[in-house]
Amino acid sequence: MLTSLELCAGAGGQALGLEDAGYEHLGLVEIDHHCCNTLRHNRPQWNVLETDMRLFKEDAHKYRGIDLLAGGLPCPPFSVAGKQLGEQDERNLFNDAIDIIDAIRPKAVMIENVRGFLDAVFHEYRERLRGDLKKLGYKMDVRLLNASDYGVPQLRPRVVLVALPEARADAFNWPDPHPHNPPTVGEHLHDLMAARGWRGADAWREQANEIAPTIVGGSKKHGGPDLGPTRARRAWATLGVEGRTIAVEAPDPFFNGMPRLTVRMVARLQGFPDHWHFTGAKTHAYKQVGNAFPPPVARAVGSQIAAALSKRLLKAV
Repeated sequence: MLTSLELCAGAGGQALGLEDAGYEHLGLVEIDHHCCNTLRHNRPQWNVLETDMRLFKEDAHKYRGIDLLAGGLPCPPFSVAGKQLGEQDERNLFNDAIDIIDAIRPKAVMIENVRGFLDAVFHEYRERLRGDLKKLGYKMDVRLLNASDYGVPQLRPRVVLVALPEARADAFNWPDPHPHNPPTVGEHLHDLMAARGWRGADAWREQANEIAPTIVGGSKKHGGPDLGPTRARRAWATLGVEGRTIAVEAPDPFFNGMPRLTVRMVARLQGFPDHWHFTGAKTHAYKQVGNAFPPPVARAVGSQIAAALSKRLLKAV
């Protein structure tokens, strides 16, 4: 089994996907207390390190030689929803990630971020990261992946950075998109909407006949238990979903109007299995879900990295 260390693990979206791809997590670094509680609740055996990634750097050398260093680094520095300060944003952790890579020299690196990371304004910074990785012996490749291409019923473009040692890099291939579109929101959530006997569930399923807009989790300072800004809420309304708040439970039998989504419904739209429980109050639970990397996408990329490592290891024997 391949080994991994995860930075900024959040509520476990990437970690869960990589686990499905065959990785054993030796450590998961996460600063948010609510996310750490969720990780511990669902996987008591995982080594959850509740600390700032910048402080973790001091102990990173203990993980030297692992197969994969993965992480979902903070998105606000590159998000078009923010000021796009990039390297100048105090929340940017890419430089710290380079230091950790230098300390542990993993066989592969996988980092995800928002689409804004590929904007022209960050070209020079991306090239600097590419150069830093090259000095450490890695070849970096970056691609924009759409979650809907991997079975996730949501419009969720994410940038994924993969780096492998020069000698292994050509063995890596990006995962092929699934041959069929994912189910619609109505198809995916009908059973949850009908869980309390709502008589309008069948009609709602027919209206919610597209995949979901991008789910927005918000930052630590901003955002709450809603489905995003005004434009996003309008998109949800076309699917028959009230996006201004998140519901505690499914509609009752005689509910009339546009239903709200529960945290469990949103988690399913993110690609989480129903057994994955998010701890904490509704606002904290929803933010954990909204900020997650969909497990199916992590599994798809992680499997390709595993295949690349296996090919090269076999050739070296």
